[in-house]
Amino acid sequence: MKITVAKTAGFCFGVNRAVTTVYDLLESGKKVCTLGPIIHNPQLVEELSKKGTRIVDNPKEVKKDEVLVIRSHGVPAETLKLANSMGVETVDATCPFVSKIHNIVFEQSQKGDLIFIAGDKNHSEVIGIMGHSNTEVFVFSDIEELEEIAKNNPEISQNSITVVAQTTFNAKKWADIQKIFKKLYTNAKIFDTICNATSARQNEALMLSKTNDAMVVIGGRQSSNTAKLFEVCSSFCKKTYLIQTADEISFDWFEGVRSVGVVAGASTPARIIKEVTITMSENLQLVDEQTEGIETVQKSFEEMTDEEAFEASLSNLTGDQKVVGTVLAVNPTEVQVDFGRGITGYIAASEFSLDPDVKLEEEVKIGDTYNLIIMRINDQEGTAMLSKRRFDAIAGWDNIVAAKESGEVLTGVVRDVVKGGVVVFVNNVRVFIPGSQATMSRNDSLEELKGKEVSFRIIEIGRGRRALGSIKSVLREDRKAAEEKIWSSIAVGDRFKGTVRSITTYGAFVDLGGVDGMVHISELSWSRIKNPSEVVSVGDEIDVYVKAIDAEKRKISLGYKDPADNPWTKFTTEFNVEDVVKVTIVSLTTYGAFARIIPGVDGLIHISQIADKHIAKPQDELTVGQEVDAKIIAIDTDKKRVSLSIRALIQKEAEEKAEGEDEVVATTEEAPIEVPAETAEETPVEVVEETVAETPVEVAEEAVAETTEETAE
Repeated sequence: MKITVAKTAGFCFGVNRAVTTVYDLLESGKKVCTLGPIIHNPQLVEELSKKGTRIVDNPKEVKKDEVLVIRSHGVPAETLKLANSMGVETVDATCPFVSKIHNIVFEQSQKGDLIFIAGDKNHSEVIGIMGHSNTEVFVFSDIEELEEIAKNNPEISQNSITVVAQTTFNAKKWADIQKIFKKLYTNAKIFDTICNATSARQNEALMLSKTNDAMVVIGGRQSSNTAKLFEVCSSFCKKTYLIQTADEISFDWFEGVRSVGVVAGASTPARIIKEVTITMSENLQLVDEQTEGIETVQKSFEEMTDEEAFEASLSNLTGDQKVVGTVLAVNPTEVQVDFGRGITGYIAASEFSLDPDVKLEEEVKIGDTYNLIIMRINDQEGTAMLSKRRFDAIAGWDNIVAAKESGEVLTGVVRDVVKGGVVVFVNNVRVFIPGSQATMSRNDSLEELKGKEVSFRIIEIGRGRRALGSIKSVLREDRKAAEEKIWSSIAVGDRFKGTVRSITTYGAFVDLGGVDGMVHISELSWSRIKNPSEVVSVGDEIDVYVKAIDAEKRKISLGYKDPADNPWTKFTTEFNVEDVVKVTIVSLTTYGAFARIIPGVDGLIHISQIADKHIAKPQDELTVGQEVDAKIIAIDTDKKRVSLSIRALIQKEAEEKAEGEDEVVATTEEAPIEVPAETAEETPVEVVEETVAETPVEVAEEAVAETTEETAE
């Protein structure tokens, strides 16, 4: 008898990643909670529980000293928001395949698409996917449920629709559902989101169930992945048995059996698979051909990064999976190719390039040839899903290793900003650049790098195709070269367009393109300022000129104020001593008041020049902001000082008033008394003289005074 164990049996990389995350946290001394069981395997969950891991139903149950791990199935967006709002320390171990579905659903629902999900509506993965949609969601598990939704909701056909599948959905059912969808909703966008590892696992289970007398499916009874494997195997092999551990094996199952196939769900630990196969071989005296291979596969998964796991999900690439395809047709979403096996191949836009905005019709021409990897073959439809970017990633790795050895400068686009740094893709290889190596200064924003092309070096190659890069090393060299270029030619008077790099209380440092110069606070404005930030901000581009150079100390003093705008020049051109100007009181001191004549030029009104009388303090006569007239009584050109006087104007006014009064009195004394002709004729001279004689002197003087006042007015 022979036992054949599936090469794909055991943890998928997503589950392995989640489990490893929990173990790593426990080993570091953290107290761990998981949002639901970390995987659908009761034995492993119990083992973690003994190590102190708690299972909680929502973030509210997490204690202050605990870390919450989000399992590989993912959670609704609101759950993460709740955890963040409560200040819960969270580690997201969501499977990258599931995260991809979250992003698709969120982005498409933002555009207004209705969301259709093929899967189990009660499964935590599907619940999580639903929680990332902003529009109505419809979940169905088979064609009958899909047709029922269409029948009960005829208005749906008028909407834009996006369709995704649970990562562990039955691949055969999914193929049939896609055909129906294209008939029901011609405007539907269908995203093939079944995990490659799941598809490979199901295909291998299908092959084994067709060629073996009995099948053993190992996995948790709550696992959707395991349930799909059992469903696939049962379709072709009547003697299919589902077990969780070796203890459940009944040796009566194998009476008359010559060969047994063994498959395992994505949540099944390698040790349990090994226990099952060893138990079977020892008790049934069968040949275990691949038990050792299981452990080897499991170890490789433990060493893998997410990007490598995508490669591993292709079932350990063989020469048969690497092909050359010739383009037959191209449209905005996919490329159709012939790769010589009598099967039509398709490359989705997402598998052609890492660039989400790639325009296939511009990039690809009929007749072009590409190196490709076979991801999945559908024998019933005679089609194959192919990937160019994954082949490029494998080939590109050699270039990465070579660049590390040679120190070559590479260029790539920053695709994402993640915790601790940024991610750059070059030759379809993921390179992580830590935050300390991403910018020249730790204060520089990493977000500003997103979407930009950057130059970097590979500084470290780790296990499992992990590459670390440094943008900073290239920037430092570029800056040094620019610095030497500037110092070799810089001269007083040179003008630069610089960027404000930092601000201090005494000035601003400006990057001239490799060299920093300083603009002193006194050089930032012709007006008095308290802080440089009143004039410039970090990041501003400003025009400056070189005022002084200290080559020995490598210091450059810069000017920012334009001499042509010097307010003192304007003042001396337009104003002179004896001019009367309207000024604004800007500050008061014990010895006088400063008044703004024009912006940038203030004059001092000494306390003795504020009034024509003695005052104790300027505040007795003036207030800040008050507008008054003042006379320029002195200009000190060398010291750039102006003296003003209000008193001079008051005295002048008093003098003018006194002069006016003297003129009125003189006019009154000299003017003859005019008497109307008629009155003069009728009034005897004696009467007039008598009247004048009888008028008291005081009355006459009073009359003169009144007349003088009236005249003055």
